[in-house]
Amino acid sequence: MYYSENKIGHIEVICGPMFAGKTEELIRRVKRMEYAKKKFLVFKPNIDNRYSSDMVVSHNKKSTNAININVAHPEEIKNYVTEEISALVFDEVQFFDDKLIDIINYYANCGLRIICAGLDKDFTGKPFGLIPNLLAIADEVTKLTAICMVCGEDATETQRIINGKPAYDNDPTVLIGASESYEARCRKCHEVRHHK
Repeated sequence: MYYSENKIGHIEVICGPMFAGKTEELIRRVKRMEYAKKKFLVFKPNIDNRYSSDMVVSHNKKSTNAININVAHPEEIKNYVTEEISALVFDEVQFFDDKLIDIINYYANCGLRIICAGLDKDFTGKPFGLIPNLLAIADEVTKLTAICMVCGEDATETQRIINGKPAYDNDPTVLIGASESYEARCRKCHEVRHHK
């Protein structure tokens, strides 16, 4: 990758709980780049196949094409970046390996715009994956809230429910294909059961 002296890269992070509109905001920024005729790449983690394996899709069904990347090997991204690319976009960034931080920083330092969207906290309310380090290097952070499904106030937490009950704090952070469901909750209504 070349270093562009006339472009200043920057890192934008869109975060918040589930159902806050993170992916919708990411897609809005992608559409603006399309209108401006910018060249960019959108990446998604290979473990996120809820709606599509080759598209980023919001809960309200807005979508954009994406490249599916192995979460454990984010260095695959380098195979796709060419000189005409001006931006890299990542959805569900919390699932990627920590190696992604160095890759993002490198491309931002090369003059690219980096846009990342993801959950800032897991279902227990703790910082999720690489998000704390990503927030530390971000130039711009957009923190969104959802609506609490219990009381209707602003929600900053993601509630995991398994078989109709709040999840335990020692349940796996990522459950693929499990029978859990999620709700947005405020701090007061967020529940985590302690140890099974």
